[in-house]
Amino acid sequence: MQSVTLKGLHGNWNASPSPHIRDNVTTRGLMRDVCIALLPALACGVYFYGWQSLRVIIACVISAVTSEFAYQKLAKKTVRVNDLSALVTGLLLACNLPPTAPWWLCVIGGVIAIVLIKQVFGGVGQNFFNPALGARAILMISWATQMTAVIAAQPGVMTGVDTVSIATPLAMRYVSEPTPYTIGQLFLGNIPGMLGETSKLALLIGLAYLLARRVITWHIPVTFIGTALILFTIKHGTIFTGSIAGAVVSSQQALYQILSGGLFLGAIFMATDYVTSPIHPWGKVVMGVGCGLILFVIREFNPAYPEGCSFAILLMNLLTPLVNRVFKPKMFGEQPAPKVDKKSGEVKSVA
Repeated sequence: MQSVTLKGLHGNWNASPSPHIRDNVTTRGLMRDVCIALLPALACGVYFYGWQSLRVIIACVISAVTSEFAYQKLAKKTVRVNDLSALVTGLLLACNLPPTAPWWLCVIGGVIAIVLIKQVFGGVGQNFFNPALGARAILMISWATQMTAVIAAQPGVMTGVDTVSIATPLAMRYVSEPTPYTIGQLFLGNIPGMLGETSKLALLIGLAYLLARRVITWHIPVTFIGTALILFTIKHGTIFTGSIAGAVVSSQQALYQILSGGLFLGAIFMATDYVTSPIHPWGKVVMGVGCGLILFVIREFNPAYPEGCSFAILLMNLLTPLVNRVFKPKMFGEQPAPKVDKKSGEVKSVA
């Protein structure tokens, strides 16, 4: 429907079709903000693991952007690379890969994320999985050796080192007690792990930026991390027995779990994805609680795979349509149905 020109007392004016509410929010603008929020975590990855991390980032971004451009060209669709969504997918994929990932693994991951998980289902706004997480899960199942070959952090060393298979803090949690990493190291990121998940400080800076820009809300990150923290505290501690020493040990064990692995990265940047997360605020709370619960179950009852964050989010992505059916936002201009008298059939009132 096109706009029409109407004549008024003070001249002619154009009436466009509804809706008439406008804002300045665009896909490109949102994606740009996510890229900016990811910069601290990516910078920490390069700082801790060397220039090889930058190679992984570049390979993932080029693969994702090229895959989207090529697919849309071949499918004779409008090329939408300028909306920056493919760039964000590439950056998130890099954050979920080890800093020693070979270039071919990055390329395959980018193709899987963009073509198989995003474009095949219709492109932006149509995928039912988070593309980066879906690609990570497939790569983990297919090339477990390359996906677990992490290295020790070497702050400030930009020369890079050879690939060395070393246990991550979560893996060590099930091998030896106590672990060699302090809470401070876990928070700052001076630990082995995936490229973008190690520094919780950097991720929290990104969260603060996204909240300030109103790109996301607090519901999913807070409930996701909070649920996991409560469950790990209950499982590991004597915090409720009145023992001060037991409470300290309980808190340390719970914090170790919270600050290890990809919990912060997943809760802030991937569980909050617009397409694969609920719309209603209470739906977002359900999403966060569900992710925290699934992550707790995987970590506690499957020592062979101590991470669990990726699969927790992917499983809740599948439940998002159901959650949206239960928690429906009120439609703009929606009015309640009129009350009708059952006997006479007359309309009694409109509530």
